[in-house]
Amino acid sequence: MPKKLLFFLVLLVTFSLTAQVRKIAEQGNGLLHLEKHQFKFDLLSPGISYELGLFRNQTVSSSLGLGLATYQEGFALGLAWNNRYRYYHNLNRRVRKGKNVAGNSGNYIAAAQAIFFSQLRIATNIEGPSDFNVGFYGLAYGIQRTYPKGLSFTAELGAGYYRGDGVDSGYGPLIGLNIGWTPKKRKSKNPTFE
Repeated sequence: MPKKLLFFLVLLVTFSLTAQVRKIAEQGNGLLHLEKHQFKFDLLSPGISYELGLFRNQTVSSSLGLGLATYQEGFALGLAWNNRYRYYHNLNRRVRKGKNVAGNSGNYIAAAQAIFFSQLRIATNIEGPSDFNVGFYGLAYGIQRTYPKGLSFTAELGAGYYRGDGVDSGYGPLIGLNIGWTPKKRKSKNPTFE
């Protein structure tokens, strides 16, 4: 008898999960206002960036381009790899007010990480070996706007810990300003709810 009961429970759970998966598939992936994939050419600090929509109001982004690390020990200017886990907090309000949300146009809070590579450094005043790297770990608040022709503007401000590899570590600000171009077709300015 326990085998029949176990078989019945497994069958019941399977039908329940199938119904849930079908419901999720019918409702879409939950990214009502966010782009699933967004690729951008960064013009102000030359480079490229990619943003992937994960869940409702949440994305991860990665960019490679010119960056500035500045903290207690000094500054380093050169190639940087930036990563963000973004939570867009005002998308629904922007839609209610009739504002643009296409191209992930909204305000966000982000967990930020960056690596400033020694191999392509342009300038520094940090004392230490010539092959040192610096990593940044912190939080940032930012705004991102993407306009109908693909022009994109991103500004962020934050603070965190700069970890030196071969040099001293310390705390400092994160300031980011970028103007870029998004070459792909974006979602509608007034997205529909799926």
